[in-house]
Amino acid sequence: MNEQPSSPTSPPSIHTEAPGQDAHLRLLSLIEQHPEYSQRRLAEAMGVSLGKAHYLLMALFDKGLVKVGRFSRHPTQLKYVYALTPAGVKHRLQLTRRFLRVKEQEYLILKAQIEQMRAELDAHDDGAGRSTGDA
Repeated sequence: MNEQPSSPTSPPSIHTEAPGQDAHLRLLSLIEQHPEYSQRRLAEAMGVSLGKAHYLLMALFDKGLVKVGRFSRHPTQLKYVYALTPAGVKHRLQLTRRFLRVKEQEYLILKAQIEQMRAELDAHDDGAGRSTGDA
């Protein structure tokens, strides 16, 4: 495999976990903070469609990470409350650790690119002698 060094215009790719894991982390965090949120409210808070929120929630149910409780404030209306299971709390912590590792790696790469770009600009400005009037 012929790998070229990264340039300021093409940042290196960072291999993250499955894209759904970011959504699962957001959803698990929201449920932990707001167990009273409806699926619609969860979808709004996540910035996804109601169908997507339902799909993600069902995946968490299927994995045993979230449980649901039903109660009634009014005889004709049911209210659902979502809660993380102990496995859900553990999984959220694992996802948080992974997320932080990836973001810290991205930060270091971006920091190095910024330093490289600044050095290039400084070298260009010093080399040009600022005689072109562009400064």
